[in-house]
Amino acid sequence: MTAAKKIPVEKGLDNSLALMKEGFYFIPNRMKKFNTNIFRTRLLGGQKVICISGAGAGEIFYDNTLFKREGVAPNRIKESLFGQGGVQGLDGAAHRHRKALFMSQMTPDNIKEIRQIAGKQWEIAIEDWQNKDRIELLYEAEKIFCITACQWAGVPLKAKNVMTRTKDLAAMIDAFGAIGPRHWEGRMARNRAEKWIEDIIGKVRSNEMKVEEDKPLHAVAWHRDLNHTLLDVKTVAVEVLNLLRPIVAIGRYVMFGALAMHDFPETREKLKNDKRETYSQMFTQEVRRYYPFGPFLGAIAKKDFEWQGFPIKEDTLVLLDVHGINHSSDLWENPNTFWPERFHEWDGSPFNFVPQGGGDYHDGHRCAGEWITIELMKVSLEFLAKRISYDVPEQDFSYSMSRMPTMPKSRFIMENVRWR
Repeated sequence: MTAAKKIPVEKGLDNSLALMKEGFYFIPNRMKKFNTNIFRTRLLGGQKVICISGAGAGEIFYDNTLFKREGVAPNRIKESLFGQGGVQGLDGAAHRHRKALFMSQMTPDNIKEIRQIAGKQWEIAIEDWQNKDRIELLYEAEKIFCITACQWAGVPLKAKNVMTRTKDLAAMIDAFGAIGPRHWEGRMARNRAEKWIEDIIGKVRSNEMKVEEDKPLHAVAWHRDLNHTLLDVKTVAVEVLNLLRPIVAIGRYVMFGALAMHDFPETREKLKNDKRETYSQMFTQEVRRYYPFGPFLGAIAKKDFEWQGFPIKEDTLVLLDVHGINHSSDLWENPNTFWPERFHEWDGSPFNFVPQGGGDYHDGHRCAGEWITIELMKVSLEFLAKRISYDVPEQDFSYSMSRMPTMPKSRFIMENVRWR
């Protein structure tokens, strides 16, 4: 019997400070240092953590016989980004049952509908932008997607509340990886947002508010668990926000897509001339691969096992290097080059391209809204490339890889926006 290999160990009682300083590069830097696809460190108050990356890491990470997600997210993440009791923290039959609720909303007709809603909202936005000297694309995209998400889901949203709801959903997203004021802003935003949705659910269940039966809000409000019991109102609010919040998060991808068109102007011309969305699809995927969105994902080992000859013990927290996998030279040719055409021959692997998680949509923890993300990015980026013209003033496009999530400092400012 071959003895298990020793996992490289990063010294230190707690390397959380280094994680905050290095952000997206924390895991890749150590993979390079140890010349390995696995190492052990201590994070989150000295907890032993194993980090994995490279070929095969995604496949093992999404093996539900080896890993569970319950108890993975720290409370600070639940208090701001995810909420308590949501689908992200479930496992086994409970997870499959709850995930089926979300997947039931990802029908071709529903995806077509939300794409049409978003397209109309972009047209409405341009009428407003033409009367402004400049606009900040990140906020405007988030606002468009907030309105789109609510309209699609059947969540009532008054015009006077659009700014508040948009900022709250955006603050929850921006709180990931944050400490101090940014975390507390996200936490307070979640409290307000959950109260908003809880009030709506109360009215829906008391028949004070009518919701079309084919709307996601209706499905979530009346969803029953494996014991055929209605979810409590707070959990329903968390799950409704799990529909709305990720759609608002697409605003960051659209902002990065605009940055890509600016930095690589040949791609904008190709988008303009794209007739069948072939290039649009490749461009969208490359934006999701190339630009930083999520640094890593976590899971807990269910039992002792070996990966590539290295021992992983039961109850160990394991982090999958999302950013590193999407930029691995073992998996991608010239990974640090923005090249949409790489997706022309991509094999569609659910493990080597994991910007929103990997694995199976129904049984695994892959994002149920990934198809919506792709379609809303396509309609939005095509709008920016084909339908309007705008000037890009001098500004600071740099973004910090230690900030999680990150964004250009200027949030992409546009001037003199007009119909093409």
